[in-house]
Amino acid sequence: MDIKVRLTIINFLQFFVWGAWLITLANYWFGTRQWDGTQFGTVFATMGIASLFMPTLIGIIADRWVNAEKLYALLHVCYAGTLVALTQVDNPQTFFTIMLLAMCFYMPTLALSNSIAYYVLSKHNLSVVKAFPPIRVWGTIGFIAAMWTTNLSGSKSTIGQFMIAAVASIALAAFSILALPKVKSGIDQKSNQSSWSSVLGLDAFKLFANYKMALFFIFCMFLGAALQLTNAYGDIYIDDFKYFPKYANLRVIKYSTIIMSISQISETVFILAIPFFLQRYGIKKVILISMVAWVLRFGLFAFGDPDGGLWMIILSCIVYGLAFDFFNISGSLFAETSVPARIRSSAQGLFMMMTNGIGAIFGSITSGWLIDNYFTKKFTSVHELAQFLETSINNAYLLETLSLKGISIKNGLLSSPIYLKDWPAIWISFSLYVVAIAILFALLFKHKHEPSKE
Repeated sequence: MDIKVRLTIINFLQFFVWGAWLITLANYWFGTRQWDGTQFGTVFATMGIASLFMPTLIGIIADRWVNAEKLYALLHVCYAGTLVALTQVDNPQTFFTIMLLAMCFYMPTLALSNSIAYYVLSKHNLSVVKAFPPIRVWGTIGFIAAMWTTNLSGSKSTIGQFMIAAVASIALAAFSILALPKVKSGIDQKSNQSSWSSVLGLDAFKLFANYKMALFFIFCMFLGAALQLTNAYGDIYIDDFKYFPKYANLRVIKYSTIIMSISQISETVFILAIPFFLQRYGIKKVILISMVAWVLRFGLFAFGDPDGGLWMIILSCIVYGLAFDFFNISGSLFAETSVPARIRSSAQGLFMMMTNGIGAIFGSITSGWLIDNYFTKKFTSVHELAQFLETSINNAYLLETLSLKGISIKNGLLSSPIYLKDWPAIWISFSLYVVAIAILFALLFKHKHEPSKE
């Protein structure tokens, strides 16, 4: 089998095992388990927590002691085991602990899979710059395929999503052992004498002494807080329209995960436009464009609905590709071209830590707490509930929904309270948050556009 085909399969499965549950986790958490939003925020923050230290630690192990392909396979076996363990959990505290362990196994494989691909392509005398992007695109396709598999199999609100990911992760581990050549340590005797600060990438923190770079990384953190919000809440937002009788029977709600996959499809298109925009407008304007796109992403969700406003939801998903790619890719390129060659890898690690680490933790925990305390409505009266859902108190669908939840009505009061989220207010608040960041970035971040470098 051609080496590029093997690496394509690796990339496809690498993101398949993540996409099988990442977008639909909220459906399981809020819909099936009915756990609270603050705890959900902490669970989604596990990706950021793991990203703070695990990629560096695993990178050191791969560089010094264990062949990368063997370590990669072992991590995916452990990841699969923790996903299976999640299916047996019946309380949110234990779920958090096991999910954190799962992310400690999975998050390092994102960087490790890239390192393996770079090494293998170079060993086969192939241009990494030319050969890798078409391979990496299949990672996004794998993520989309996983979302479709979870939705079409009826697993988006069940433990089935974790089992789909676990089975695929075991398959990935087996394939990587059988199909990949040995990826040996690239550390030589001279590099072994490097200081631990260099090995751990701590030299990059010296970049904070530079005002421009410090400002860039701080804005990366605050915008990184917004990146995971639609991954965390996008699918459950569409799914929650099922509580409104006038939307309940729409196929859009049943296939909400497939609708959300338009976001990932959009990524594969907008990534091709980045070179043109960087050359023409420069890094500052490209990042500002991404911020405007994030404002539209959240704003369109706020005013959309699965019926007459479906076009807004779809447009929001299309805009996501621009918002995500223009920030992540251009930000990574800025970090690459703005530092000395000897600390470029460390600068990339710092960029990832500020966005997917500290930023993701801040965004996940803060949004979970805010939604739970300020944007979740408690209903004890059937009249108030019916008014919120824009229907009558005698609506057959509403009464059937309450009955299925084991809730009865006596003297107009519900036997148990119903909790629903005010999604328009949630998305508007997210949108205003990015507006504030964009204004500050435009005013404070000074950068001269040099087409030859960008």
